Order: sequence, then C-alpha cells, then structure tokens
Amino acid sequence: MASRFSNKIDVTIHAPAMTVWQALIDPKMIKQYFLGVETIGDWKEGNTIIYRGDWQGKKYQGKGKVLQMEDKKLLRHSYWSDMSGQPDEPEFYHVITYRLRPAGEQTELTLTEENLASKEMKEKSAQLWNMIFNNLKKLLEKEAV
Repeated sequence: MASRFSNKIDVTIHAPAMTVWQALIDPKMIKQYFLGVETIGDWKEGNTIIYRGDWQGKKYQGKGKVLQMEDKKLLRHSYWSDMSGQPDEPEFYHVITYRLRPAGEQTELTLTEENLASKEMKEKSAQLWNMIFNNLKKLLEKEAV
C-alpha cells in the first residue's frame, strides 16, 4: 500500500469547551460553519453519521462511524466521501480526531486527519479545515460575547 498522509491543525477558540463540543455534534451548528453540510445520525460510539451537501456546485454524500467519544474532550470518527474518487472500502476512510483542551476562558481545539491518499489531498484538506475552523471561530466567538 502506498504511503499515507495526515494533517494536524490547531485553533484557539474564545469559548468554553462545552460550547465548542456542542458545535462539533449539533447538526444545526455544524451546518452553519461546515460549508452548509447536513449531518444525519446520533453522535454515539459505533453509530453511522451521514453527510450531505454541495461543494462547488456538485452534490456529494459522505459517511463515517463514530469511533470514540469522550464528552467535551475527544471525538474520533471515520469519514469517506463519494467525491474522494476512492472506492467505499475501509482502507480509504479518513480518521478524523478532534481534541479539546480548556484553557481558561478559551478552548484549544486540535484536529488530526489521518489516512489521506496523496500529498495533494493533504494540502486541499488542510485548506478546507482552515476555512471550516475559521468559520467555527467566528460563529462561536460571536456567540460567546
């Protein structure tokens, strides 16, 4: 198997961990900062989550499984999208981990995304996550004021 790539992105959000956590699992909030994506499913370990949306004028659907959840601390899930160009096989799923660390009045959020197929995919994905985190920060910091 070819070598795989991963991303690690850190962001500090001026909002409590509970608020950041809610934004990661609440479909209404996810839709507001995550480029309009619709999430369907219950965020509990072992459950499947379905993602639907439009990206640059194309409809897409993705899915994944909740692999691990520690309330307000850690969320890990797999993810595959029909836009990835990869078959819907376990070895092509990305593994996305959110870690939350309270830091006074703010929360340090770290994302790692593993099992990216190419350097190009890694770079595109990093750009996308930076945009999403920027949106998340704006949304939550406005609400925390």
